[in-house]
Amino acid sequence: MRLLLVEDDYMLGNSIRKGFYPYGFIVDWTQDGIAAEAALAVESYAAILLDLALPRKGGLEVLRKLRSGSDATPVIIMSASDRVLNRIEGLDAGADDYLSKPFDLDELAARVRALLRRSSGRVNPMLTYGDIQFDPAGNTVSYRGKNIAMSARELMVLAALIEKPGAVLSRAQLIEKIYGWNDEVESNTIEVHIHSLRKKLAPGVIRNIRGLGYMLTDDEKLRVD
Repeated sequence: MRLLLVEDDYMLGNSIRKGFYPYGFIVDWTQDGIAAEAALAVESYAAILLDLALPRKGGLEVLRKLRSGSDATPVIIMSASDRVLNRIEGLDAGADDYLSKPFDLDELAARVRALLRRSSGRVNPMLTYGDIQFDPAGNTVSYRGKNIAMSARELMVLAALIEKPGAVLSRAQLIEKIYGWNDEVESNTIEVHIHSLRKKLAPGVIRNIRGLGYMLTDDEKLRVD
């Protein structure tokens, strides 16, 4: 799951970028409003974590421009101000949530997960498909009642597939969801992750739709191309 972080405080920004990886989030980090708008012009994000006091262009201005363009990407404001008037201004400008600094990283991650559930219309925090159960909060997977140990990247690939049951995701779409700007991506990296997931779950759980990409299926008898 790919997020955009807009934060000019280096220590906080770096902490969120590194700390969110174990939660299954890839974070693209910009440090001013102009850079944030440039990122939004070329990338799609599951959610935006937005500071208000930014260089070059303030967070509220970025948010208002985003909403004026009918962009419904969920936004959580992170601000050093806890004044009620600032909260009201941020929420009225189009933010979906407002969190005052300092905050706990676990709480921010939980707010992101809750926001993503609401934006996708889900009520249950668990993601289930066939015999697979994925818990985004604990970043754990069980298959037919048995817990399955997975790497962070494997979890991200599975999460991307299980969030869109029945949909075919291309290799490029999967790379976009699990790798950040500065990550090195090997040419066969997705194939390696898919192969590992099939070994840990079952060969027919992930189907290769030749020329298109990959999809989950709950029918293990389907042929794997």
